[in-house]
Amino acid sequence: MANASLAPVLLVSMPQMLDPNFSKTVVLLAEFGAHGAFGLVLNRRMPEPAQAIVTADEPIEIHPKMHLFTGGPVEPTRAWILTSKPELDPEALEVMSGVYLSASPILVRQTLETAPDPGVRMVVGYAGWGAGQLDGELAESSWLLAPVEPDLIFSTPVDVMWETAIRRLGAEPSMLQGSSGVH
Repeated sequence: MANASLAPVLLVSMPQMLDPNFSKTVVLLAEFGAHGAFGLVLNRRMPEPAQAIVTADEPIEIHPKMHLFTGGPVEPTRAWILTSKPELDPEALEVMSGVYLSASPILVRQTLETAPDPGVRMVVGYAGWGAGQLDGELAESSWLLAPVEPDLIFSTPVDVMWETAIRRLGAEPSMLQGSSGVH
């Protein structure tokens, strides 16, 4: 696909997606180009609190109700902050209006130490595709493309985000079928 303007977009996995990393996921595709693609899974909240997972070189008081999100299988110890609040990091990447991405170590620490905020999400790991890899998955109808909507990201409960994204496209999740033949 020569369309480098695909991002930002939401990739919504088709029901037949068998890869456990992406089954019933909504991925924010933040970068897409000839070099490959970068995205963050949005609806994989880790069941255990961050206190049980995070180890830091310096002592840190992690808020007991803070949970992390699995952004994908690549670099699972790398953290990003996805937020609707641009004032938290003036140097954050504006994915689109209302959606900002930061890798600031200061913001990562602040996020761990403060009470959970629906407009701030700590994501560890990411979804990455090599050159042409995502093009192939799109050609195989593995993903639906949906517009990035900040309310879906920050206000929709993660357990219904996938179904909500599909319904917003005008489809019923149980009625979707991928083709099983050769394209």
